Amino acid sequence: MDAIEANNLHKSFGTFTAVDDVSIIIPQGEVFGFLGPNGAGKTTTIRMLTGVLTPDSGSVRIFGTDVHKDPLTAKLKMGVIPENGTVYSDLTAEQNILITAKFYGLDRASRKKKAKEILTRLGLIERRDDLVRTFSKGMRQRISIACAIVHSPQVLILDEPTTGLDVYSRRLVIDTVRHMNQEGSTILITTHNIEEANELCSTISIINKGNIVATGSPEKLKKTFDTSRHVEISFDQPVNEAFFSTPGITRAESWGDKWRVYTDDPDRAVKYLASAAERDRLTIVSIATSNPTLEEAFVQLTAGV
Repeated sequence: MDAIEANNLHKSFGTFTAVDDVSIIIPQGEVFGFLGPNGAGKTTTIRMLTGVLTPDSGSVRIFGTDVHKDPLTAKLKMGVIPENGTVYSDLTAEQNILITAKFYGLDRASRKKKAKEILTRLGLIERRDDLVRTFSKGMRQRISIACAIVHSPQVLILDEPTTGLDVYSRRLVIDTVRHMNQEGSTILITTHNIEEANELCSTISIINKGNIVATGSPEKLKKTFDTSRHVEISFDQPVNEAFFSTPGITRAESWGDKWRVYTDDPDRAVKYLASAAERDRLTIVSIATSNPTLEEAFVQLTAGV
């Protein structure tokens, strides 16, 4: 059985169509990335998946349970970290986790054990008795995540969980996502951080203007635009753009003390650069060829669509 099955979701606000016929299938145990530019429909889709919004048409099932026909059963299977974390500022870190665990039906002993375990994993055990309103944004986000995972949900949904976080908090969030997946949770994560998606996700869907424009593994999406390759090179002496004028090199751009040379044939370009450097008595200080990136695929798929 699939963890999440969303079929033909449609949502409009007045005359504006936010989500148009979006379908998402996420198998059990997967880490699924949901990418898109601002205003693309990511958060609206997440709100329909979690039952916060009712779609104009379409259906959502969480492990076979219809979110809109049986919302309580469906929501008990989920842990959700919304775009703006929901924690109680006037409660302590531990109290936030304990009250959430109680909502999910955990007994007193299990609540205390889980709170201690999660606070330790998230680096907040020494702040367990401090009010959340005294916490930084990164610490508040960690408490949001703690509340979302306290009942070991079958599905964990995170909407932009690392936006604006410091490096330490971001790393703890990423490690927690991996841990939950290893423990058996299926993960759906929306993010603006494309390398984060590349690092975490086995499958990615890209949404733009309310439509899914591509779905596949990060490597598959990268190879879709394999032609946008470049060679990065630096020399011991300055050169100008004319130096790179040869068939097979489409353009060259100065990047600090390096040049980025775009080509559809990296092998041919490297051989030309080595030959031209020898001809002009230049020493190559560094040279590297690129692999296609998920960022390039994202830009190509969402630009002008």
